[in-house]
Amino acid sequence: MSEKGEFQDQYSIELFNKNQHKRSNFSCGNKELDRYLKKHANQELKIDFANPFVLVKDGQRDVLGYYTLSSFSIRLKSLPPNKKKKLPNYPRVPSTLIGRFGVDKNYQGRGLGEFLLMDALRNSYKGTSKVAFHLVVVEPKEGTKDFYMKNDFEPFPDPENDRLYLPMDTIEEIFEH
Repeated sequence: MSEKGEFQDQYSIELFNKNQHKRSNFSCGNKELDRYLKKHANQELKIDFANPFVLVKDGQRDVLGYYTLSSFSIRLKSLPPNKKKKLPNYPRVPSTLIGRFGVDKNYQGRGLGEFLLMDALRNSYKGTSKVAFHLVVVEPKEGTKDFYMKNDFEPFPDPENDRLYLPMDTIEEIFEH
């Protein structure tokens, strides 16, 4: 995984604002993700439940992709032994959750997913200067696990847990190199 800046001249990623961002035409191929953006993103932002960030082409309002960030925790016993041996013996590990993530079907396959992911990781990393998070966790939707694994996310050892994680020290290496 590498920090990519090739899209920064054409696209921007902004905190969602229902009065500035047009989401009615957004379709990523997953009805649940489409419905979330159209009907629930604003509400979750207002009640401080999740922060939705949207990808727009510079100077335009149509949402081309989005992700959400929220606080989360994972049971310490869910981590592999080599990852938890240096951690305090608390029952839970503070984490950031990338809860929703989608790119409009018309823009898939252009690298915008990785551009969005890097922004999500950057925002997660910046957040650690104010609130400690040890991991970034994702719950991959059908067909997206390979995308995250290609970007260095790891599966939890428990086969019942379909979430993936990326340690914050790995993310720090990306942005502090």
